[in-house]
Amino acid sequence: MSTSFRPGMEKPDPRKKDKVRRFRVSGLIFEDFTSDYMSVIGMLFSMFGLMMRMKWCAWIAIYCSCIGFASSRLQDDAKQIFSSFMLSISAVVMSYLQNPSPMTLPFS
Repeated sequence: MSTSFRPGMEKPDPRKKDKVRRFRVSGLIFEDFTSDYMSVIGMLFSMFGLMMRMKWCAWIAIYCSCIGFASSRLQDDAKQIFSSFMLSISAVVMSYLQNPSPMTLPFS
């Protein structure tokens, strides 16, 4: 064991230079697919909202698009996020243009 003195210190350095190991990143990399799942779910709900004229599907599509945007990473494709938002917003607009009455829940 080698002990070295640091300047200004009376005690020797307690670290063992022969026992020091460099940190290595493990091979396991965790990828979060929440933004991808929410984009796909948002597009599905917006298509249902457009085709079936269900307002609650269009609102769920906007909610899923917001979650997908909030959990997206910097390297994610901005076109997909933008198209998911625009599709969900157009589903809400088109469903209210076709039937301007307030939304009723399907189970009430």
